[in-house]
Amino acid sequence: MTQQKTMTSLDWAEILLLAAIWGGVFLATAIVLRDLPVFTLVAARVGGGALALWAYLLIRRIPIQLGRAELVGFLGMGLLNNVIPFALMAWGQTHIESSLTAIFNASTAFFGVITAAAMLADERLSARKTSGVLLGLGGVVIALGWESLRSFDIRSLAQLAVIAGTLSYACAGVWARKRLGHLRPELAAAGMLSAATLIMLPLALAYDGLPAKIPAPESIAALLFIMLIATAGAYLLYYRILARAGAANLMLVTLLIPPFAIIFGAAVLGERLPLRSYAGLGLIALGMLVLDGRFLRRLARRALAR
Repeated sequence: MTQQKTMTSLDWAEILLLAAIWGGVFLATAIVLRDLPVFTLVAARVGGGALALWAYLLIRRIPIQLGRAELVGFLGMGLLNNVIPFALMAWGQTHIESSLTAIFNASTAFFGVITAAAMLADERLSARKTSGVLLGLGGVVIALGWESLRSFDIRSLAQLAVIAGTLSYACAGVWARKRLGHLRPELAAAGMLSAATLIMLPLALAYDGLPAKIPAPESIAALLFIMLIATAGAYLLYYRILARAGAANLMLVTLLIPPFAIIFGAAVLGERLPLRSYAGLGLIALGMLVLDGRFLRRLARRALAR
């Protein structure tokens, strides 16, 4: 078993920063969608992020040695980790609140456990993982609401689209382990964003066409935030935290993103969610804590100490 790494004050600060950045993506997306259609937004996001990461690689003089296998890996990763989830979630946000999108996005961890167990021999479902997954998916169902399925409408479809995007993220995690695990993370991120750009640019031009007008200044600022900070910069910060604090501690980011998104959505967009959304978020958070395992181990130690 891998020893749990100790968190420093810098690690906590960087995790909070990353959660705030990714929590802000949902607000920024809602702002950009006022002026740009979905495919154009996604194409700009992946294209701008790719350019920024390639510039980083060149400045740092990181070796770039790629073959056919890596290019196939980039294509699959760009599709699963960028094109499908970014497009589905952006379209979902045209019909549901940004903060609710963030809550559904948190279910990625549970679909990731299920997908890994189904496709990777060394990722079996234990009793603890199964319990965490069931709690988390129960939270998703509560946040979704029975009414959304019983009286199916465009809002219901938007919520399901966001959930489908999280499933694509989960598949991307398995694909990355099988196809890109040998590459430097920065190079893998630049490659997948480049592949995503090659897919999204023709789609954006074919379905959206060129923008009919210059977006408003706040939309341009939000788009620059998404491209440079929330995509390129966040990937670099993510891998920095991963190297320093480890994957188990990095999972805390997933717990912290929805609260930031809820605060931003309420403060800027005036969003208000029904109580079931918060109840669902609570179950999702509990499921993540069970998946992580440290919460249960601490409870067990305290029980034995009494």
